[in-house]
Amino acid sequence: MIESLFAENVFIELAVILLFSTVIAAVGLFLHQPLIVSFLAAGILAGHSVFGLVHSEEQIAVLAEFGIALLLFVVGLKLDLGLIRTVGRVALVTGLGQVLFTSVIGFVMCLGLGFEPLPSAYIAVALTFSSTIIVVKLLSDKGEIDALHGRVALGFLIVQDIVVVLVMIGLSSMGVGDGDGDRSVILAWVLVVLKGGLFLAGIAVFMRLLADRVLRRLAHSPELLVLFAVTWAVTLASLSETMGFSKEMGAFLAGVSLASTHYREAIGARLVSLRDFLLLFFFIHLGSGLEMGLIGAQMWPAVWLSLFVLIGNPVIVLILMGVMGYRKRTGFLAGLTVAQISEFSLIFAALGLSLGHIGLEHVGLITLVGLITIGLSTYMIIYSQALYARLDPLLGLFERHNPVQEQALEDRLSENQTFDAIVIGLGRFGSNIARGLRQEGWTVLSIDFDPQMVRQARKQGHPVLFGDVTDPEFIRDLPLRPKQWIISAFRVRQEGAAGTNTVLTLLKTLKDQGYPGQIAVTAQQPSEVITYRGHGADLVLLPFADAARHAVAKLTRDTRDDAFRFLDMGGVPEAER
Repeated sequence: MIESLFAENVFIELAVILLFSTVIAAVGLFLHQPLIVSFLAAGILAGHSVFGLVHSEEQIAVLAEFGIALLLFVVGLKLDLGLIRTVGRVALVTGLGQVLFTSVIGFVMCLGLGFEPLPSAYIAVALTFSSTIIVVKLLSDKGEIDALHGRVALGFLIVQDIVVVLVMIGLSSMGVGDGDGDRSVILAWVLVVLKGGLFLAGIAVFMRLLADRVLRRLAHSPELLVLFAVTWAVTLASLSETMGFSKEMGAFLAGVSLASTHYREAIGARLVSLRDFLLLFFFIHLGSGLEMGLIGAQMWPAVWLSLFVLIGNPVIVLILMGVMGYRKRTGFLAGLTVAQISEFSLIFAALGLSLGHIGLEHVGLITLVGLITIGLSTYMIIYSQALYARLDPLLGLFERHNPVQEQALEDRLSENQTFDAIVIGLGRFGSNIARGLRQEGWTVLSIDFDPQMVRQARKQGHPVLFGDVTDPEFIRDLPLRPKQWIISAFRVRQEGAAGTNTVLTLLKTLKDQGYPGQIAVTAQQPSEVITYRGHGADLVLLPFADAARHAVAKLTRDTRDDAFRFLDMGGVPEAER
């Protein structure tokens, strides 16, 4: 009966799958598990071998492809070359070194477990990639994303992301050499190089001449900006596939082409939720195609490989960072971030399956390793400090006597990433606040959602970002610090039919993100002062009242503190308390 109902109405089938996935994800949230684990579990349980909820494979596959394209687009969009330059050597050496050593050791282990060489190579490579999404989320929740080990971990995770994309691009073009004789193989590869060079040249021209101009015109409409970003990702993915490459390469390069613009933070923040939603269908599609019997038959190999990922990967990072001159604590905390495999590992396995290089049993093994390692490593990262305290006596072997590299990197990070204040809104009031703070010697980062204001500030040489500060994903990427001021100087606007106050939204977002510094906001009416203070504002500014006070002081030539008595929290006269 269920099959006939789903066959008649795909919409009902998707609704049931979404409801089922929501329940599984809620259970996972209660168990402190990332959504990826819940999505995989939902896909396996919804598949034919358990509840049999999935029947519209083609429709779900299309949504899954959109999810993969957006995932790679966001990875390219977030490609922070500045961060790689800052953590430079340690990110490159640790990232490439961990990939190399994990691949070699994993390959030998797979051969020892009885797998053929080609599947062994696929499994070994899949074990090398760690989940940037999970690690960034966990470190952000703990407030450690800007710590030294967080910066280093993010650097080598970016290196890993680049490696996996290059590997997938190489695999997707392996079939181009099918022909008669060596000559046809050479010609095929020459054609690949020429087409690839032409594709990259076109993207380079767009980046150089058009990207910033196009986005500047679209930025006045946030909805249009997001629509263009999705369209650009899907278009380049389709063009890449048409040229004989992979959709993954095109989507990744689409993100890279916009990564150097002023609008990447705003685009990335608004796409995160859509990306996560569409990735659900990738995991549903992957999990529903797996047989529980195949997964169960791989239990013991999965246990051994999972132990290698959970213990071996962190030890490899710990050794590499120790040799390079970093303290054991930094190496240990950074190493824990590679104690799981990535969503890219599953996409990589799915690509190998589509090319006929591996079978479903190998995909099942990689999936099972993913479930085990992602689930356990989540707790390892959450309780990383407690784990370090217990293992500290055993870790001295991995630390050099004089960890000079760590101190040098700490100095560079503190110079490059610290702002005394973040001023939101570059109107007359906000611009004057930012200018005055700079004159007092403060380092100031400005933020505005008006592309014209952003462009003017950049022309003056000031650090500025384009973005919406009421978006939690945008706030998460800001360089937040203790002993820092966030100063809201934008005009309050009411959003939606319920009239949501944007200042209150900002205050709630900062509170939810665990912002450790101080907050100043701008009120239009004295009655708003108590409301904003009650929601976490440390200082409330009333521009018109403050201006009136200074005007009266000048007119009466009286600058005494009691000339016109105001509240210190925002210039509200005592009679209006």
